Amino acid sequence: MDGNGRWAKQRHLPRAMGHQRGVDAVRTLVRAARQMGLEVLTLYAFSTENWRRSEDEVSTLMGLLKRYIQADLDEFVANNVRLKIIGEYRALASDIVELLDHALERTAQNDGTTLVVALNYGSQDEIARAAAKAAAKGPITPETIDAELDTAGLPPLDLLIRTSGEVRLSNFLLWQAAYAEMIFTDVLWPDFTPDHLRAALEEFSTRERRYGGR
Repeated sequence: MDGNGRWAKQRHLPRAMGHQRGVDAVRTLVRAARQMGLEVLTLYAFSTENWRRSEDEVSTLMGLLKRYIQADLDEFVANNVRLKIIGEYRALASDIVELLDHALERTAQNDGTTLVVALNYGSQDEIARAAAKAAAKGPITPETIDAELDTAGLPPLDLLIRTSGEVRLSNFLLWQAAYAEMIFTDVLWPDFTPDHLRAALEEFSTRERRYGGR
């Protein structure tokens, strides 16, 4: 979900306003994903590298996260959405951890769309942690590493979308993206709508997936 800052800059607005509009886009897209019948939607909300941003910006992002969960948790429950967190979210502030744990518990039995939120997440860190856990249990293989990833138990990643014209993965789901289809769009995240998501899914449906075969 890239481009919040650029969206604000183009409109001569503070970066915080761009992040707020980004949260509005999240809310709209999560609802649309459920209506479209998507099994899993994963959103890269806060990376391990995002700690390098200013203290004010990090505080803004964490405040928006809290408000989003507080405002939408009842809707998740009512609409059978299950929340899952990947990344080292327990390193966040204690009040955020408590809020997330509560949300995870309240939605644990839901079996509709799973909303996966990557918080304090970095794929290289995830792979290193998974390899260490796998090594402690026995031989390291792709299968034993896969079983220890934060995404263990989720279906394979089919489609990865990155907004704002950036054409790189930026430490997101590196292992899981091995055979995923990828779509890069110039649309800034606050402007990304359900119609953009539908168009991406339509393009995905036309692709032939061979997984290394002919």
